[in-house]
Amino acid sequence: MKYATDMRMTRTFIRSFALLPLFLLAFFTCGEGGAWAQAIPGEGQGVVGAQPSLNINARRNATVQDPGLFYSAPYGNQHFFGDWAGIQPYLQKHGVHIEADVHEELAGNFHGGAQKGVTDAGQVGVEIDIDWHKLAGAPKNFWTHTMIVNGHGRNESTDNIHDSLGGVQQIYGARGNVVAHLVYMYAEQSLFHNRLDISAGWIPVGSFFAASPLFCDFMNVSICGNPAPGKYVPGGRDWPSGNLGVVMRVMPTVDTYIMASMFAVSPHSYNGGISGWAWAQSGLGKFSTPVEFGWLPEFGKNHLAGHYKAGYGYDNSQYNDLYSDINGNSAVLTGQPFRKQSGVSTAWFQADQMFIRNGKGPTNGLIALSGFMYTSGKVSAMKYHAWAGMVETGAAWGRPLDTVGAMFHYFEMSRASVLQQESSVLAGTPYLTNQWGKTWGIQTHEDVYEVFYNIHTARGMSFQPDFQYINRPGGTTTYHDAAVMGLQFNCIL
Repeated sequence: MKYATDMRMTRTFIRSFALLPLFLLAFFTCGEGGAWAQAIPGEGQGVVGAQPSLNINARRNATVQDPGLFYSAPYGNQHFFGDWAGIQPYLQKHGVHIEADVHEELAGNFHGGAQKGVTDAGQVGVEIDIDWHKLAGAPKNFWTHTMIVNGHGRNESTDNIHDSLGGVQQIYGARGNVVAHLVYMYAEQSLFHNRLDISAGWIPVGSFFAASPLFCDFMNVSICGNPAPGKYVPGGRDWPSGNLGVVMRVMPTVDTYIMASMFAVSPHSYNGGISGWAWAQSGLGKFSTPVEFGWLPEFGKNHLAGHYKAGYGYDNSQYNDLYSDINGNSAVLTGQPFRKQSGVSTAWFQADQMFIRNGKGPTNGLIALSGFMYTSGKVSAMKYHAWAGMVETGAAWGRPLDTVGAMFHYFEMSRASVLQQESSVLAGTPYLTNQWGKTWGIQTHEDVYEVFYNIHTARGMSFQPDFQYINRPGGTTTYHDAAVMGLQFNCIL
């Protein structure tokens, strides 16, 4: 029976990939089109919803909202359907920018984990950015940004690998079983020649803080959108979850900024309800206040761009201690209520630096990136996450719109979480779930290795073969290390 199961899984995986070489061969004959704008390398890697992080990572003299080469909803001419028979240029002329994006991720573990299997997860996203000065004569640099998605599929990591920490698919979860899930809807006003920028509305915290447009080059969800563990605490939830809030960024020089904010903290599992539209949820009396300092230098005649950031966030809500009861003993063993902890702290440092430039875009070149993020261990099951990696475009081998990358992650679980799980073993009771989901053993640490090659196959379209190796899935020794092959497809319509 095991042999038959393995053969079925293998045949399913082969069928899923069988047409890929033929499809790529058909499109490789297309020219790269040197006039095509490229906001970020491998433009087909789910760039829908990237506007906030592109804005935050721009120097003061780069007007991100302007539909130039750096950013516009169509990302230059990179639309599979071109200019939509003239509709896109007309809309842009009147200040309306629309992007529709289809994203699919197939993943299968061929070694290790709980069982072998293949799953698919995907989403359809629509982004609308409006320049109200052009459209209705409002003050200059007043914009609104709206992002809506529809998600579907199954989660390879929880279904077959039994790993809730380093999900191998970035497009999964938190979207709800709804037709239109609201990710963000906020207004933005830039003042004093971009020295002051104010955003207010329904905003994913992580799209502004500890954000980078490079993160979603990778399929693993622990980095895409925003790094774990900060995005798993209620006061820092990231894409596709939003919070009511206001963000103010001040740029005293062309390459430095100070950003501060205040967000209402949702005590519910889903911010805004399962659909994201229920802004007036109950219990919104507490606040989180992230602050970030950034330095965005450019070195040498080739303007080798760097992004160096340090930040701290504090949530003044009360949360259950993961281990202690009201008397300081194990709540799992005594059955007493968990002790309340006042406040949750999150801190991070991250950096990326371009070493070789091979294109005009802000990320066209060889870039090294790394970072570290910490959360309060008595409340968060993951204490910290460290990562290091690189991305490079394919200009050196004649494929300037391709991207290659590699990344390493290390997750360290908190002492309080380990003590709780050890208490569950002593009590003979099931492990409790945590912010990451179900637990399959005593969680200590986990390593994830990822390499990918994103192939530009047609205007606005890409395929990305992806390999991930998960050491200690779920942070435990319950299951063998897992090896996962993935295939990501993205098309900007």
